[in-house]
Amino acid sequence: MNPTKQKIDKALTDTHLRQAVLNATTLSATKRDIAVTELPDLEEARTKVRKIRTRSLDKLDVCLDRFKESFERAGGVVHFAADAKEANRIAIGILKKNNAVQGVKSKSMVTEEIGLGKELEHWGIDAVESDLGEYIVQLVGEPPSHITAPALHRSRSSIGKLFTEKIGIPYSDDPTTLTKAARKVLRQRFIEAQFGISGANFIVAESGHLVIVENEGNVRLGLSLPPLYIAVSGIEKVIGSLMDVPPLLDLLPRSATGQRITGYVHLLRPTRSGEDGPKQMHVILVNNGRRRALNDFKLREMLLCIRCGACLNVCPVYRTVGGHAYGSVYPGPMGAIWSNIVGDRPMSMPDLPDLSTLCGACRDICPVKIDIPRMLLELRSRRPKPLHEQMVAAGYKWTMDASPRMDIVGRVARLASDILPRGLPGGWLKGVCVEPEKNGDEG
Repeated sequence: MNPTKQKIDKALTDTHLRQAVLNATTLSATKRDIAVTELPDLEEARTKVRKIRTRSLDKLDVCLDRFKESFERAGGVVHFAADAKEANRIAIGILKKNNAVQGVKSKSMVTEEIGLGKELEHWGIDAVESDLGEYIVQLVGEPPSHITAPALHRSRSSIGKLFTEKIGIPYSDDPTTLTKAARKVLRQRFIEAQFGISGANFIVAESGHLVIVENEGNVRLGLSLPPLYIAVSGIEKVIGSLMDVPPLLDLLPRSATGQRITGYVHLLRPTRSGEDGPKQMHVILVNNGRRRALNDFKLREMLLCIRCGACLNVCPVYRTVGGHAYGSVYPGPMGAIWSNIVGDRPMSMPDLPDLSTLCGACRDICPVKIDIPRMLLELRSRRPKPLHEQMVAAGYKWTMDASPRMDIVGRVARLASDILPRGLPGGWLKGVCVEPEKNGDEG
């Protein structure tokens, strides 16, 4: 059986999973709908953000060079990684050079994409996920199921049992009790950490700032207490200047969590002598297929994505099966495209574009106006097809290209429906091809 189908079948039989995912996504989508009503003109805001992101991608190399110059002038180090292996090699090299074997890590989809967590574990480097949701899935040993809410598929009772088993606290399903238990463990890890690792929501070319938004304060602790800090970002996250930040932050928190603004908004640059903060700051900028996508006229639009997760929250497929059914770091509508443009080769997960009803809800809610359904259809068209499917598609196209051929095929189908026994295709041909019955009221 197809592995994707196996995951889907498993999700469809898990009623607790389906209910948890539906409840969480419905709540997020509802909060988003309320939050965006506060904007004077939502469509104007979406258009402005799209222009900001498009302008940066059109001048990608110029922006990346300016960021490197600005960040390194402030005292940091910028590394460029062609693929996942090189990005991991750079990160491991920095940590080994500084004898850093214990640290904290905050939620980052790019580090999930390149498999940094497993690579750290392979080299005996202990990096604890400090975001509560990521901490939960790390304890379980499973990947995140949502790009902004990693543990949304888990019930309070399952988390209570997990904490009893892994942390040793008495069982409780009270969110406050569970959060305090995790906080107690993580606070000690922050104090002992030799390094901190995070992603970045945006990187600013003109000033050399990293822009990171969060709600829990774990990023703040991870970049303040350890002496070594590493940020890992996709190259597409670059924006031109600090003037671009406010329009992006008008929509990102609202789209992601239904907030006007997140609890913490960080604008980071290397710290100067005498200032609080890490003694070393590194940024690893990852390509891993992004340049290939940038040169693909029909798919480059996906690089505008700001990772809000709103499209997951309204997708009827994601709401039904959850993130793990996709079998990819990036689930949902955006994930079906991202999973096929990043990595060593394109179309590495050709089944994922099928996990869509093409209802258009993802396009309508996207803060950057990304036409996700169009790209899903494009990826479906690129997927290798069996010979019989190619023949059927070619025959259908030949028939539909000319009305005389359509008329002839229709007549043949009607004739076949009268001749063939009901047990053969004539059974359904008869139901499809006969003329519709007229009502008695018609003339």
